[in-house]
Amino acid sequence: MANEQMKPVATLLLGLNFCMYVIVLGIGGWAMNRAIDHGFIIGPGFDLPAHFSPIYFPMGNAATGFFVTFALIAGVVGVGSLISGLNHIRSWSSETLPSAASVASIAWALTVLAMGFGCKEIQLNVRNSRLKTMEAFLIILSATQLFYIAAIHGAAGIRR
Repeated sequence: MANEQMKPVATLLLGLNFCMYVIVLGIGGWAMNRAIDHGFIIGPGFDLPAHFSPIYFPMGNAATGFFVTFALIAGVVGVGSLISGLNHIRSWSSETLPSAASVASIAWALTVLAMGFGCKEIQLNVRNSRLKTMEAFLIILSATQLFYIAAIHGAAGIRR
């Protein structure tokens, strides 16, 4: 069947996306930890700086806080899509397609949003190598997640 030919492709893309989302979560977690450890320290008798931002990151530029925050959210939802994706690939039927496709679509939308902030961060041009790596992974993920969504729709005609 033609629909069965997409199953290995979907499995490969699911595994690839899972690995890349885990890497994004690792780098994003590092950046968030560094921002918390080295952010603004306001003691008694001190006022907030004039341009205080609650998402201040000591590395990167003005877009880094938004980029890292949305990358972490996209990473968590992307890893969460693995659960429904594995269930769908296991049964490979039209009954499991809606849950897998909806979670994968939400993960893709959040990934594209984080990628947009990554593009803004690239445009502002002040960032370290870890942030550059996370930007590259999110740009790649925005494409591979879309291909994964297309691949899992290969089971749409199969009923059990």
